[in-house]
Amino acid sequence: MSHLAKVYIFKIGATLLAWCAPLLLLPGWLLTELGFPPQDTYMWVRMLGWAYLALCVGYGIGLKAALRGEYIEGPVYVGIVSNGGGCAFLTWYAVTGAWSEWGAMIQFIGWSSIVATFLITLGLYVFGVRAHGDAREEKT
Repeated sequence: MSHLAKVYIFKIGATLLAWCAPLLLLPGWLLTELGFPPQDTYMWVRMLGWAYLALCVGYGIGLKAALRGEYIEGPVYVGIVSNGGGCAFLTWYAVTGAWSEWGAMIQFIGWSSIVATFLITLGLYVFGVRAHGDAREEKT
């Protein structure tokens, strides 16, 4: 199994477990108990969970190709933008204290997500762009 496939597996698993399932399936009262700020509606939270699920579909396509020994650029670049941007935003909000009044579980997930998104971005770059960029240049 390629390193890129392992990055995809980690990304899909972490996203489904830490973000998609909780944001889509947990009742609002439980999200509040876990540390989310109380909200009248969790509509935007649910939509975010759905968007993460959609990204996992794209990563799944990339994973399927990687397991066949093929490389598809699209999921790699989408992942770099999504995870790199997510890492930057999460880091900014964490260091500016935006989470300071949120519950401990949400803060733990936030800080863990900073580390995970950094590693995923790095992995997609190293085992995707960098590893396959040279192969593309040789073909031209």
